[in-house]
Amino acid sequence: MGELVPAEIESYAVEHSMEESELCRELRAETHRHMESPQMLVGPLEGALLKMLTQLVRATHVLEIGMFTGYSALCFAEALPHHGSVTTCEIDKASAALARRYFARSPHGAKISIRMGPAIETMRTLDRQYDVIFIDADKQNYVNYYLRGKELLAPEGVILIDNVLWDGDVLIMPPPDERTAAIQAVNRVVASDPEMVAVLLTVRDGVLLVKRKGVG
Repeated sequence: MGELVPAEIESYAVEHSMEESELCRELRAETHRHMESPQMLVGPLEGALLKMLTQLVRATHVLEIGMFTGYSALCFAEALPHHGSVTTCEIDKASAALARRYFARSPHGAKISIRMGPAIETMRTLDRQYDVIFIDADKQNYVNYYLRGKELLAPEGVILIDNVLWDGDVLIMPPPDERTAAIQAVNRVVASDPEMVAVLLTVRDGVLLVKRKGVG
């Protein structure tokens, strides 16, 4: 992932935002040392945004589509009340193993439940409502995740979709590959959805914030 925002501005924003926990800082460092594609981590600025939005909607239940090494799941758990829960979906066993080690060290780790396997299959089995749904998994399924997420979304909840600027490649027409096309598609679907309103935030690689029209 390239830099849509200059590194100096990113650092300034981090310094003037909600501070990440020490455990999140350790997890971020270990992810960069030992995992392939560590840029998949949301990082401290987007992590602060996730925590803030979780608190703003007074969330109790969070659904995360794509966990990686657990940084964002831990951010959500830290922002939830003691009776809150994070259901997070992952397919990579190595990523999940690293996440579990850090969840076990956190006083908030018991709030997190990992569901292994394809996220779209997991989503079909869910029957509760979620106050926050965070989509950050395989891009080709983004539209499917969004449509199923709407069905699972609490009335005053929000959906967050990550990487919606895709290193600026969303501006390229025709799209250069399937993943870019999939992100362009979900952006169009959300923008034209008569039931929802959205704002595309230029945080990191783009975060699309979606809620029901006329609610809140």
